Order: sequence, then structure tokens, then C-alpha cells
Amino acid sequence: MAGRVIREDDFNVPVKVWTDYVEDSAMEQIRNMARLPFAFGHIAIMPDVHTGFGVTIGSVFVTKDVIIPMAVGVDIGCGMAAVKTDIPAKALTREHLKDITHSLKRGIPVGFKQHRKKQSADGLPTRVLHAAPAVKEMENGRGLYQLGTLGGGNHFIELQQDEDGFLWLMLHSGSRHLGKVIADHYHALAKKRNAEWSVEVPQDLNYFPLNTDEGKAYFDDMRWAQDYAMENRWRMLNEALRTLEHFARKHLGQALTASEPINVHHNFAAVENHFGQNVLVHRKGATPAREGQLGIIPGSMGTASYIVRGKGNPESFESCSHGAGRVYGRKEMGRRFNVDHFREVMSGVVYDEDRAASILDESPMAYKDIGQVIADQADLVEPVTRLVPLASVKG
Repeated sequence: MAGRVIREDDFNVPVKVWTDYVEDSAMEQIRNMARLPFAFGHIAIMPDVHTGFGVTIGSVFVTKDVIIPMAVGVDIGCGMAAVKTDIPAKALTREHLKDITHSLKRGIPVGFKQHRKKQSADGLPTRVLHAAPAVKEMENGRGLYQLGTLGGGNHFIELQQDEDGFLWLMLHSGSRHLGKVIADHYHALAKKRNAEWSVEVPQDLNYFPLNTDEGKAYFDDMRWAQDYAMENRWRMLNEALRTLEHFARKHLGQALTASEPINVHHNFAAVENHFGQNVLVHRKGATPAREGQLGIIPGSMGTASYIVRGKGNPESFESCSHGAGRVYGRKEMGRRFNVDHFREVMSGVVYDEDRAASILDESPMAYKDIGQVIADQADLVEPVTRLVPLASVKG
């Protein structure tokens, strides 16, 4: 579907939406965004849209010369990585999958866990961090202890099977606590500065002009967190591939061959040229989808995910969704569904069944129909590969 247009009398720019349904709380956030005087062109809303903090998740919010920390979010640089292997999925029994997931969790700390030793800073930016809390995060070592770790919530590592029967490795993670420290610091500072400037903005849409010291500092630190998140995913991919290499040699008598990995952000801001102007594109829960660019749109731990190729549609500012998008919040999941239902839905996927109660809020019932989400953005991306989950490790 092409993006349907929503206009209201007090909007500064229209809204283009790639879905037939937007929950009321998310729509109110979108209205707040569309009323801002520095919004550029239009607001692009992806089919996985749902309520976020300040700025709705699944949005592409473009501005002129203004940057908004909460239009990027607290997990700066969060994104996806995936790689295809030459391991035939049929060669893996359920016991093999259990062994591999156990090995993955031994090599990659998940949830609140981190490495016992500081990790090398190789691959991280050498430029300075500006925010004192972020500097402290690195100086006390926490930023290095968490490098190459998964985190919690909706972060995951999955083993998946493609349509040709081969095994894929996919993971979702971001900048860990460092990104949150940066986001919280600059959001609080933006609220303070907006109050000092007597600027009234809707809740949590506080901003900096990009040419101010604060705006420049946030932009630099945000990019630092992006680079950290990218390196974080590279390290987990490499560790997971070592695990699969060991499996291939031990059980298949072969070395592992893998494709070129895909590694993309979906929480970031960047200066780009759209409609003939250089503008600042905030993507919060939205993936770049430039012409020919490969991206990743995951479903849920029990449903399909997709590798897609961007069509470079200018109407979405060359973007697409970052996933299926939530239907129910975490608390609502506990009220609507029980663990028995979750176990039934997940019967064909290997996961940590002992944690079923604690990860109920990440079950497939919490998310939109990924098939419909893909169909709704047919003018934004072309599906390349459909992947079905075999095993899932949740943070």
C-alpha cells in the first residue's frame, strides 16, 4: 500500500502512514510531531508503528537544523545483523539446536550479564565523548565489559531456516547501557534548555538546534553510540559463527562458509538529502531502505522474519519498518495470555522453556502479523528471503 495521507488543521506537515491501523496513544504522539514548526516535508509512519517514549516507534521524523534525542530513543544504534551459512538446516536435530543455543549463551552474555573481563576497545571510535556520564561509563570499564553482549527486552539471537533449507544466524541488539546513558543525559539537558529558552514543546519532544554546542555534542555522542552498537553486533556475530564452525566440524565434518553479513541500525539520526534539501532524518524503529540496500525485518520469536531489498521510495525518506511491531504492551500480555498458551505456540521452536513465564511478553501473540506488515510496505521493500525460526535466545 502507498502511504495514506493524514492532515489536520493544526498540523505543520502532513502524516503519511503505511498501515490501516494506528493505536490512539501512538496517533496522539504523531499529532504532536506533526505540529512542530521545524518538521520537514511530512512524517512517515511505518506499518510496525506503536507507542513509544515521546516519539512513536516506527516513525521517520525529518527536521531542518534541529535534533531531538527522543526521536532516536534510548537504545541508540539498536539494529539487526544476519548472515547465511552453508549448514543444511535438516542436519540439525532438536538436541543439536539445544546444544548450540547453550554454547551461544556461554560465549555471549545475555540479559543483565556482561563479560567478566574488559574487552578490547579495538573497533570503537577514537574521537572523544562529550557527555560526562558517557565518559564515566567508559572510564569505569562498564562500556567495555558490555561490548559483545546481547542485553534484555526484545533483543535476541536466532537460528533460522531459509526457503532453500540453509541455516541463518540473526541477532538484534544495540548500544547497551552506554546508549541509554547518552540518551538520558541529552534528553534531560534538552528539557532544561527548552525551559530556559521559554520554548514549549509537547512531552518528551525536547530539542536542540543542530548548530548549538549542545546539538553538536549530542550528534557526536549519538554517532559514537551508533559505532559502539555496530561493533557490539559484529562481535556477537563472530562469536556465534565460531560456535557454528565448531558444530560444522564436529557433526558435519566440514568447515563453515558464511555469506557477507548484513548489519543495519534502526534507531539513529543522520544528515541526508531528500527532496533537494539537506535535512536531519530521525529513524526511531525504522530501517534504511535505499535503492538496492539489503535490510532485515524480524517477526517474533515464533514467526517468520524477512531479508528485504530497499526500493528507495522518497515518500518514506528511503525507509521501511524495523520489525513486526507490538500489538500489546508487556503488562497487557500478562493479562491476556498465559504460559500454557505461549508454550503451545512455541512448540516448534527451541528456546529456554524454563524462562517461559518471564519472556511471555515477547511471545508471538505480542506482535503484529509479519506477513501483513511486509505486504503493507510493498512499495518500500522487496522481500528477498523468508526465514522461519528454529531456535531463539532471548535477552
